[in-house]
Amino acid sequence: MIVIIGSGMAGLACARRLADAGQASIVLDKGRGIGGRVATRREGTMQFDHGAQFVNAHSAEFAAVLGTLSVADWQDGGGRTHSVGVTGMSAIPKALAAGLDIRQKSLVTRLQQVGDGWVLDLENSSLRSARVVVTVPAPQVAGLLGQDHPLVAGLAPVRLAPCLTLMAAVAAPPPFITLKNSDDPLSWIALDSSKPGRPQGLGALWVAQAGEAFSAAHLEKTPEEIAALMVPLLCERLGVASDRVTHAAAHRWRYARVTQALGQPFLCSADGTLYLGGDWCIGPRVEAAWTSGTAIADAILAQG
Repeated sequence: MIVIIGSGMAGLACARRLADAGQASIVLDKGRGIGGRVATRREGTMQFDHGAQFVNAHSAEFAAVLGTLSVADWQDGGGRTHSVGVTGMSAIPKALAAGLDIRQKSLVTRLQQVGDGWVLDLENSSLRSARVVVTVPAPQVAGLLGQDHPLVAGLAPVRLAPCLTLMAAVAAPPPFITLKNSDDPLSWIALDSSKPGRPQGLGALWVAQAGEAFSAAHLEKTPEEIAALMVPLLCERLGVASDRVTHAAAHRWRYARVTQALGQPFLCSADGTLYLGGDWCIGPRVEAAWTSGTAIADAILAQG
């Protein structure tokens, strides 16, 4: 049995490649949804891509995969074209996950090697597996394996930064589609309702993502406090009064952006039974997570 911990893009890519080669796996995830940061938040009739805003392919293989998923072109107003999920970014992992054995609300608390396999401790049960693939954020790996595990030391160079995200509905004409400024507290602002297949007639639906410094400074505040801080900043950039904001909510991504990658697709134990991977191995792109997960699956398949 192969168990994959994490149903983000790396975990799903690994499971998908294995399944396409006839090798079954079980994907465990502590959350209620799949896709990790490739996500869509729904608030009544409104929806917001509050994680990854789009995806672009840099390799022919990933471009071919995107061609099989639920994506469409989106013009960002600055002359650039991106691929986005339809009807939300969450449509991408959902399509990738079709037919896979994914078990949500399954929190793995400890991972221990026993003999020639592994025992995974869950909240109320345990599971044995010959091989385990861990695709959680790098800072969370030590909590599963223990700080003294040999592979944990290999994660030392990896750095991830947080990101605070505001989702807002504004009853005013949009002055732009996207605004990007890495030096601004709101480093990325996007008119989410301008993407293909999004709900219309609900006003302008915006996603604003804070820069690294702002996010780190306010990371431990409540979502309500974060929204209260970010709404005035968004209104200032849009040139509107705060009373034009009809809905506002915030989300905290603790491990959102890869600022220093590992520099290789994955880490593997000497006996080939434990793999660590994710976007943090390669870089801050959705494709990087997919590449890491796919490379792990190929390595497992090569073992036979």
